[in-house]
Amino acid sequence: MQIAPILHALGLLLLCLAGAMSLPLLIALVTGGPETYPFLLSILWTGGGGLLGLLLSRRRAEIGFREGFVIVTAGWILFSACGALPFYLSGALPAYTDAYFEAMSGFTTTGATVLLDIEGQPLALLFWRSFMQWLGGMGIIVLSLAVLPMLGVGGMQLYRAEVPGPVPDRLVPRIRQTARLLWGIYVLLSAIEVLVLVLIGMPFMEAVLHTFTTMSTGGFSPKAASIGAYHSVAIDTVLIVFMFLAGANFALHFQALRGNIRVYRDTEFRFYGMVVLIAVVGMTLVLWQQVYPDLSSALRYGAFQAVSIVTTTGFVTADYSLWPFFAVFILLSLMFLGGCAGSTGGAIKHIRGLLLFKVAYDHLYKLIHPKAVRHVKVGGKVIPREVLEGVHVFVSLYFFTFFVATASLTLLDMDLVTAIGAVAATLGNVGPGLGMVGPTGSYAAVPPLGKWILSACMVLGRLEIFTVFVLFTPDLWRSLVWRR
Repeated sequence: MQIAPILHALGLLLLCLAGAMSLPLLIALVTGGPETYPFLLSILWTGGGGLLGLLLSRRRAEIGFREGFVIVTAGWILFSACGALPFYLSGALPAYTDAYFEAMSGFTTTGATVLLDIEGQPLALLFWRSFMQWLGGMGIIVLSLAVLPMLGVGGMQLYRAEVPGPVPDRLVPRIRQTARLLWGIYVLLSAIEVLVLVLIGMPFMEAVLHTFTTMSTGGFSPKAASIGAYHSVAIDTVLIVFMFLAGANFALHFQALRGNIRVYRDTEFRFYGMVVLIAVVGMTLVLWQQVYPDLSSALRYGAFQAVSIVTTTGFVTADYSLWPFFAVFILLSLMFLGGCAGSTGGAIKHIRGLLLFKVAYDHLYKLIHPKAVRHVKVGGKVIPREVLEGVHVFVSLYFFTFFVATASLTLLDMDLVTAIGAVAATLGNVGPGLGMVGPTGSYAAVPPLGKWILSACMVLGRLEIFTVFVLFTPDLWRSLVWRR
């Protein structure tokens, strides 16, 4: 593995991030807010770091799989470190730990916040907070692949390490073109959502910020009460639709836009739709009479929260911690399942859940028919054994991480309900959890060490465990060379 191409790629990515910061800087200049200087300083430091990386790696070299894993993980850590600067330098979050947590929550599209006075923050900071999620939703690294041909060869290595799901496929032969198509679909759906939200009465800038965090399934809101602040059935309905779309595989949207509507017969998408339907019906029946006297209200609030949690968006319209225990159990279960492969959602993903069910049924069938020869299939295609093994290992590592992180938080004297909810919500990139980090709370009271643990959970969940864990294998670092 060579250090030079890693530094070169990270330098380019930091320059991209510095460029992205120019948008909130422009807003700060227009509004005349005091956050202008913090954003300017953040841009200088971030851009300076990018230039330093390029100066230390003048020689262009091919990016292999090993370099790709390091670039993706280090990139997310560096983005969060630099993205935290505006919050820290402006004094909105005086402790750097809190600023880093907020930035990591943004870029990983988690939506867990430590900000207490959200509506009292300057517009530029709120814009940056939501814009981080929009960039992180499809992946700032994929963005760089789309607009920076300088990364050149090795693009597929970065793409395989970043794009969610067990078997990332290219939409077209060239990875750069694939990245552009993904971002094109992402921008198109975002523009449509902004337009619809404005038409039904949401102020333009609030529509933009909520679109950023809907399409990224991130969940940050400029309102302290999240979507519940609007008390609007129309807004709830529109967001349900776009959250559902964001939780689906974007490759399906690409094919549908080309005229192939039948692509939504995809096995994972149908499983995803079935899970959402069951969750909505279950939530509605539990909430009806016990919480809301009329069926329409139970359906409205139950459907919104179910879709918000299963897509790992994390918007809220009600304090679900006060709902019946079974409703909370449904939401906790959905935190682990997450969206579809190839979506902006986090957690385990529906395709893995479906494969686990099929493998379990196949095993039970063979107990009855020991001589039978069966293959696990999805959409009529046989799933290779190595993919099934990867699913088993992924789920094992996911729950291993969950238990270790939960135990670590309880060692910091956090109550068990809060610890379970916080880890499930950050590892699944959901945002609101249970207990004191529930829908009406925040992560501000979590001890500093706990925030670093949860930040690690966020990046592990966003990069789907393997990309980070592989960095701890000695074989990855063998033959490490410096070639400038």
